[in-house]
Amino acid sequence: MEIGIASVAAITVICYLVGHAVKVSGLDNKFIPVIVGVVGGVLGVAALYINLPDFPAADPLTAVAVGIVSGLAATGADQIAKQLNQ
Repeated sequence: MEIGIASVAAITVICYLVGHAVKVSGLDNKFIPVIVGVVGGVLGVAALYINLPDFPAADPLTAVAVGIVSGLAATGADQIAKQLNQ
C-alpha cells in the first residue's frame, strides 16, 4: 500500500488556511483545533468519494481519521513555527 502524501498534504494545507481564517475572524483561538479537525474529517471523506488516486483510505471511517489527523497536523505545524520564532 502506498501512502498518499500529496492528498494528505493538501488536506493539511487547506486546514492550515482555515485555521488562519478563524484566527483573524476574532473567534476564540481555543476553537481552532476543533474546527480544523472537523474540516479535515470532512475533506477526508470528500477525498475518498472523489476517488483521489493516492488517498490512503479505502473506507469512510479511515478517511475521517486521516482527515482529522491531517487537520490537527496543521495546528501542530503552526505551533512549531511559533516556537521556532521565539
